Amino acid sequence: MNARTFRIGGIHPEENKLTHEAKTQVAALPKQAIFPLSQHIGAPAKPVVKKGDCVKVGTLIAEAGGFVSAPIFSSVSGTVAKIDTAIDATGYRKPAIYITVNGDEWEDKIDRSDKLELVENHPELTPEEIVNRIKDAGVVGMGGACFPTFIKLTPPPTAKAECVIINAVECEPYITADYRLMMEHADEILVGLELLMKGAKVTKGYIGIETNKPAAIELLTKKCAEKFNGQSSMVNGQCSMFNVEVVPLQQRYPQGGEKQLVDAVIRRQVPAPPAIPVNVGAIVQNVGTAFAVYEAVMKRKPLFQRYTTVTGKRLANPGNFLVRMGTPMQDLIDACGGMPEGDNKLLAGGPMMGKALTSTEVPICKGTNSVTIISDDEARRKEPQECIRCAKCVSACPMGLEPYLLAKLSELKNWERCEGEEIVSCIECGSCQFTCPAHRPLLDNIRQGKSTVMGIIRSRAAKK
Repeated sequence: MNARTFRIGGIHPEENKLTHEAKTQVAALPKQAIFPLSQHIGAPAKPVVKKGDCVKVGTLIAEAGGFVSAPIFSSVSGTVAKIDTAIDATGYRKPAIYITVNGDEWEDKIDRSDKLELVENHPELTPEEIVNRIKDAGVVGMGGACFPTFIKLTPPPTAKAECVIINAVECEPYITADYRLMMEHADEILVGLELLMKGAKVTKGYIGIETNKPAAIELLTKKCAEKFNGQSSMVNGQCSMFNVEVVPLQQRYPQGGEKQLVDAVIRRQVPAPPAIPVNVGAIVQNVGTAFAVYEAVMKRKPLFQRYTTVTGKRLANPGNFLVRMGTPMQDLIDACGGMPEGDNKLLAGGPMMGKALTSTEVPICKGTNSVTIISDDEARRKEPQECIRCAKCVSACPMGLEPYLLAKLSELKNWERCEGEEIVSCIECGSCQFTCPAHRPLLDNIRQGKSTVMGIIRSRAAKK
């Protein structure tokens, strides 16, 4: 198998895909669902319900708070208990809507059938209609970044999309939710890709999958050949042929990063911020996003549930779940046999880029692809030592930065030079800290510096 990969940096941490063959289970409904109003990049959503209101599954409970924002829909039926604050995956208390669950009554407009809907049977689906349905359904990037999907499909006039790349890499250790989604809903994913291509007005698509998922590569390659061989569609008023290619990729972290995936798949490198993938012709969407797009456009189903892995070496029964947003993580942990004895570290996400949590009551949100539990022995850091100038962090950095330098500049609060050394280009993948033989807290310092510099840049722009 001739597998490609990105050209700068990268590492290969232990995979630990414990739930690779664990078929997806439908998670039980929670007794109370919690909906943070910031489940996406951009402005928080604004509540459109109040205490005492009755809602159904699929009821709009918060509207978009700005252009870069997304609406939020109830995943349960019941009564709004309160609008208060809740601890989310950032560790901070944020505004949230609490709903006491009663039954499971759905909005009538949602198509709950298993019938596969095909794009060719829906001539009303113009590119504009597709984008509007995606926007109205609150679909965001499901890989964790949670950028509103409709914005990616409407790039600025200075950029022209040439292709859509589906990110099916799932290179983060432990997580297998995307893999199970591909194995269980390949047809819907391909219709979702077709909708994304039509919405973006392009005819070329790619699906990037790492070679540790041979069954998914084989399945999607077969289905792509059946579905897209000779199929035509109207794009920009002309009859065009869709061309979709499944691209096997070498196992390498962080290949799921947008810029790394673009380099691996189409051999184009995205410049430093503010450049984004569409500036080199690519629109990147997670495989879970493609599935959510299918459901939003073809089934009129807003984004209120997702596929999530619950995993850890000490969990009794780790697994993959189809879970309603707002479900407390504790409910999923209980479904896997409960929290293991002893000291544990709870992560929203995987061990490389996941956020450590202080409470198991944090709810599942749009970007929660995994709940990972690692033991204190695995999580405990070794005592940091002086930098030995080995440059392993430089070799590992997928953005071509100098992590040791950025970390030191952040320690010294030299924000001007931090900006000059392109600290905002850091994707916070943790490759530098993973490779450091001196156990330096490189990523910790860089994150702090990046946050500060980005604040300075925003402040400077506001004064102009």
